[in-house]
Amino acid sequence: MGSYSLDFLSRPFSLVYRQNAVNHCPGCTHTNWMIGRMVAECAFCGTVLPLRDSALLASGHRRGPPPIAAAA
Repeated sequence: MGSYSLDFLSRPFSLVYRQNAVNHCPGCTHTNWMIGRMVAECAFCGTVLPLRDSALLASGHRRGPPPIAAAA
């Protein structure tokens, strides 16, 4: 009998909310979202998706090149 445990590393894709993209809800296929700091919630059915960049921001990592230090 197969295992029903959640193994996120072996999944071919992950459901996340991506900013600057059209995000269809996996529960109802609508595209209206309420955006928070860490998650986005579908305005129609209440499905919650994590924001793609929220894990990086919460851990202190930055996206993009490092800031340039000012010359002394």
